[in-house]
Amino acid sequence: MKEIIKFFDKLEDRIRARLSKFPIIYAFFGGVGVIVFWRGVWHVGDYYEQTTHWGSIVFSPYGSLILGAVILLATGLFVSVFIGDSILMSGLKREKKLTEKTSEEILEEKGELSKVLEKVEEIDEEMHKNYDMPDTHNHIKNNDENRK
Repeated sequence: MKEIIKFFDKLEDRIRARLSKFPIIYAFFGGVGVIVFWRGVWHVGDYYEQTTHWGSIVFSPYGSLILGAVILLATGLFVSVFIGDSILMSGLKREKKLTEKTSEEILEEKGELSKVLEKVEEIDEEMHKNYDMPDTHNHIKNNDENRK
């Protein structure tokens, strides 16, 4: 079982690495995957609703609503699925929406993000020096320069 999990983990890493270079295609495949998965779950629910007594209760409209809410609440996904973490955090911090920010505020944030990037690059260099890791620092710099 561990070999199967390891195989799919490595396969996922390779696919993500390739698809990350093509975000629109990546989003398309991800969207199709979500819809096909959702469709399968929907059909399984329909099957049990029509063929079993317990399914007619659990997968009824109200049963589905309650079951879905319980699963989302129990796993901590209810808020993040419907609102999103970044929206929730910006509301808690009382941050302005991008359309409400002034140019000065946007430039200030850009400067802060540049400082964070510099710190990450310093940490990256330090890790490579201390742990004999392959140098990816130039790769990070090249990607940053390409974005400008």
